[in-house]
Amino acid sequence: MKVAVFCGSSTGNDPVFEEGARAMGQALAEGGHTLVYGGGKVGLMGVVASAVMAHGGEAIGVIPRMLKEREVAHDGLTELYVVDDMHERKARMNSLAQAFVAMPGGPGTLEEIFEAWTWAQLGYHEKPCAFYNIAGYYDRLLGFFDTMCQHAFLKEPYRDMLVVGDNAAEILAGFRHYKSPQAKWR
Repeated sequence: MKVAVFCGSSTGNDPVFEEGARAMGQALAEGGHTLVYGGGKVGLMGVVASAVMAHGGEAIGVIPRMLKEREVAHDGLTELYVVDDMHERKARMNSLAQAFVAMPGGPGTLEEIFEAWTWAQLGYHEKPCAFYNIAGYYDRLLGFFDTMCQHAFLKEPYRDMLVVGDNAAEILAGFRHYKSPQAKWR
C-alpha cells in the first residue's frame, strides 16, 4: 500500500515525536508499504523518509520547485517529483496514495489531512484517513470532532471513519480493516 504521510517540517520540542516518526518509517518499510510524502529532508518529514530508506523501503517525495530550490529536498529517496506549487503537490500525492495519515505537524499538516478526509466524506475516494496521535498530540482536536457531532456539523459515520492510533502498528492495522462509509448525499 502507498501511504501518504503528512507531518511537520519541524521535529517539535519533544523527542517522542521523532521516535514516532522513526517507528512509522520502520513499520512502513517492514510492512512492504511505500511512503508518499512532501519530499523534504527537514523535520518529521525527513525523519520518517530516512527511516523508510534505512529499513529497505521505498519513499516517494512530491515537492514544489520553490522548496527544492531552497535545498530542503531529501536526496536519498526512491523517487522525487518536482511540481509547480502546493496544489499540484496535494493532487499528485492524492493520486499516488492509497491511505493518508497525519502525524504531528502544524497548519499545513492539518490542511492536507482535512482535504483528504473531506474528499473521502464526499465520495471522491474511499481511502482511509488517520491521525497518528503521538503522546496525545491530537487529543484536543479529536475532542473537537466530537463537539462537531454534538452540534450536528459532522455526522457520526464521518467521525468514525477516521483511523486513530498512538502507534504506527495500530494505524496500519486500521488501514487493513478500513471500510469506507457511504458518501454524503447518496
